[in-house]
Formats: sequence, structure tokens, C-alpha cells
Amino acid sequence: MVDMPDYPLQEVLIIKNRRVDAAEKVVKKRKGELEIEQKKLSECERARDKVKQHRMDKLCQIRYEMDHGTNTAKIQQMKAYITVVNEKLAEEEKKVTAQKQQVKVAEKNLEEAFEELRKKRKEVEKLDKHREEWSKEMRKEMELKEAIEQNELGSTMFLSNLRVRKRK
Repeated sequence: MVDMPDYPLQEVLIIKNRRVDAAEKVVKKRKGELEIEQKKLSECERARDKVKQHRMDKLCQIRYEMDHGTNTAKIQQMKAYITVVNEKLAEEEKKVTAQKQQVKVAEKNLEEAFEELRKKRKEVEKLDKHREEWSKEMRKEMELKEAIEQNELGSTMFLSNLRVRKRK
């Protein structure tokens, strides 16, 4: 019986599998980064919404004061405060916009990591398919060699037996 030879590209397959593992780790890392950026975005949105609500409350308060008649100095003071709140709201909007950009970057990085993982898995699948084909070919060759050996062994035994019979 002839032993099956080792797959010649086994080392390459091992390296490719390691690369797939590394790519999976990168994908996991990118997912974590995306989640962090999304949490930051929701925090920024919460802060912005809080400022927005405060602005609406102050506008309602100004309207109430105007409707119920109050002095001009107090209304001027409230309008100045609304200006400050509007500036704060603009700042918060900028933070939200900047954080949305960060989320987009994180999403893009995750997509790229997924694409890289897909490519690496495809390489491993190709090598696995090649290995299967190679194994089939090797089995056929081994069966052929074994058949030839059996045929030679049978011929040798036949000739040996034939000589023994002739001598008798």
C-alpha cells in the first residue's frame, strides 16, 4: 500500500487561514469602534436636544412674559439669553454633525474590513477546493500504482509457480 503524500500547499493554506483569523479580528475591532462612535453620536444628540428643549422653554417663557406685560429691560435680558442659548445650540449642532462624520468613517472602515475578510475567505476556499481536487488526483494515482504493483506481483507469482511446475 502506498502512503498518501502531504499536500504541497499546506503551509500556504495555514498562512491564509491565519490571515482570515486576523481579518475577523479586524472586523470585530471595527464593529466595536462603530458602536463607540454611535454611542458618542447619541450622547451628542441628547446634549443637543437638551439645549433645544431649553431654548424652547425660554422662548415660551419670553412669550408668556410678553403676553402678561413685563418691563422692557427684562425682555431685553431674556432676548440676550436666547442669543446665548442659540449659540450653544449651534455649537451642539456642529458637534452632532462632526460626530455623524465620525460614524460614517467608522461604517466605511467596517465595510472595508468586511470586504477584506470576504476576499481572504475566498482565497482559502480556492485553496480548499484545490486541495480536494489534488487529493482526488493523488488517490487515482495511488490506486493506479497499487494496481500496477498488484499486477506485477501477480505476474511474478504466476511465473514463479509456472517454473516450479515445470521442474516437477
